[in-house]
Amino acid sequence: MLFKSPAQRVGLTVFGLLVAGFFLFPVYWMFTTSLKTPAQVLSPAYDLIPLSATLKNFSNAISIPNFTTFLTNSLIVTLGAVAFTLAAGLLAAVPLARMRFRGRKGFLLLVLVAQLAPAEALFIPLYLIMRDADLLNSLLGLGLIYVAFTLPFTAWTLRGFVKGIPIDLEEAAMVDGCGRWGVFRRVTLPLLGPGLVATSVFSFITAWNEFLYALVFLREKDKQTLPVWLSSFRTAFGTDWGATMAASMIYAVPALIFFLLVQRKLVAGTTAGAVKG
Repeated sequence: MLFKSPAQRVGLTVFGLLVAGFFLFPVYWMFTTSLKTPAQVLSPAYDLIPLSATLKNFSNAISIPNFTTFLTNSLIVTLGAVAFTLAAGLLAAVPLARMRFRGRKGFLLLVLVAQLAPAEALFIPLYLIMRDADLLNSLLGLGLIYVAFTLPFTAWTLRGFVKGIPIDLEEAAMVDGCGRWGVFRRVTLPLLGPGLVATSVFSFITAWNEFLYALVFLREKDKQTLPVWLSSFRTAFGTDWGATMAASMIYAVPALIFFLLVQRKLVAGTTAGAVKG
């Protein structure tokens, strides 16, 4: 081991706890604020442990009109974007990793360059495209935008996972009588589980947290998503910080559930794909 002495292990443990506390403290502060009364929220005292707790902020957040509609829209757009991105990324990653064709390196370079463009720089071109395609103010148009943002990363990452699978396994399956589809379904696809999990988490978080495109492209209330719902707590009379923090806690629950469902394979997925690219 790199750290053998007890003092080194204790020091490393303390350092790890400090780093974890640094990143977890904002979440803790958000949670405690969601349980405070308006007077406690505006109090200048930094009470890390509230003397009294209330759930009124959560009821105020959920009672906003169209909450369930916003939640449904977010789930539809996010899960649809994740499913389409994984399917398209997988279909692109396998030939990029296994086949040799003219223009392959140039295409890979384009995939990499597509990830370098900031989302803000693409705002006006995407708006014009969605307008001409009559996809403004629709969940389908917003979902396609999320796919465009996450597909290059997904294809590039899954390509690394496919290259990490020994080709001898596929050739042995073909010798035993499997066709190319059978090899993909029985050999390649099961071994790509960690990679699919890692890229699905990235796609889910990207689509779930996106705010700017959802705000501008979806103008009707019944088609807006949860990030836009979070902005509704700020009015001309000020910001209801207690309800905002409660809404943020509610907003984080679906992402937390998704992460818990796939976290067993996430660690293996984030490391295995980096071996070969």
